[in-house]
Amino acid sequence: MDDTSSVGIVNTQSFTFAESPNELPLECGRNFGPITLAYETYGKLSPAKDNAILILHALSGDAHAAGFNHPHERHPGWWDIMIGPGKAFDTSQYFVICSNVIGGCKGSTGPSSINPQTGKPYALSFPMVTIHDMVNAQRALIDHLGIDQLLCVVGGSMGGMQVLQWVVSYPERVRLAIPIATTSKLSSQSIAFNEVGRQAIQSDPHWKEGEFYGKPIPRRGLAIARMIGHITYLSEKSMHQKFGRKLQDKAEYGYDFRADFQVESYLRYKGDHFVDRFDANSYLYISKAMDYFDLAQPYGSIEQAFANVKAKFLVISFSSDWLFPSHQSKEIVSACRRVGAEAIYTEIQTDYGHDAFLLESEQLTSLITNFLTHGRKEAS
Repeated sequence: MDDTSSVGIVNTQSFTFAESPNELPLECGRNFGPITLAYETYGKLSPAKDNAILILHALSGDAHAAGFNHPHERHPGWWDIMIGPGKAFDTSQYFVICSNVIGGCKGSTGPSSINPQTGKPYALSFPMVTIHDMVNAQRALIDHLGIDQLLCVVGGSMGGMQVLQWVVSYPERVRLAIPIATTSKLSSQSIAFNEVGRQAIQSDPHWKEGEFYGKPIPRRGLAIARMIGHITYLSEKSMHQKFGRKLQDKAEYGYDFRADFQVESYLRYKGDHFVDRFDANSYLYISKAMDYFDLAQPYGSIEQAFANVKAKFLVISFSSDWLFPSHQSKEIVSACRRVGAEAIYTEIQTDYGHDAFLLESEQLTSLITNFLTHGRKEAS
């Protein structure tokens, strides 16, 4: 708490909108509301309201990106290494916003939320949502905060998808864009991994077609889904360096189905820990939203999608990321340049795999600090 680079104690706030008769139109064809978004802010909005940065989270993230929600919290927000005084998103200069997505389970309206018409959780009566819907909801929040134009939108993985959707849907409202370790559409391999995770949840006997609230939750299925997902976030080299074939608390094989290897124990821990903080139905909905994302589809090509984009891009990928490999980031950069949009591209050499955007703070800080500094000077 005495760390001068920390934003310190922060409060998660909420914004409710889309109340009848002004529900939010969704891509699935339904109008939906009311909607609550949980969000946090760090730093101060300038008098000219020209220093706002919107942070967009990945599948399992939330609004708590930095600092601590209470003095006894053991771990800071999920991107604390990047947000705070003197960090990449320097809160002595910038007003940083992080919003939880619609469909989530950490304060935003999602399948675990109470349906005001029934007094019960939505469960599977919650509508299917898309990345586009998430961005439209965030736009309502930015309007509520009185910000006409964001200095920057930034995010990794699913957060990067939201960055791309922001600059396409609201080109006049974004000056700088930083999509990290992302893609303009999921590959069939990525969709396949998501589907296996969803099947693990739906096969759990406690899932009960999503109607498990107030009852035993589908812990085993959600834990397995997280284990599957977590494997895709790592690289083969990082797993070898961290675990190899080392045994867990034993000198020889147990010749049974308990966790012999450290990597087995690690994945089980990750799965069990995830269950305590995430809703199984939200996992289904958000992973499906990622599957549906295809930036080019409504326009015919990614170039046409970027045709009216005004933002300048810093696109970052990681050499060992096999979930969203570098060639997918290069496709984004090439499309930008073909339509005259300014795009800088950097591939960071790392063994961390897809998770590198949460870990490679030194290189990311250097790249992002320079990009923001130059981008802000050019606009002034």
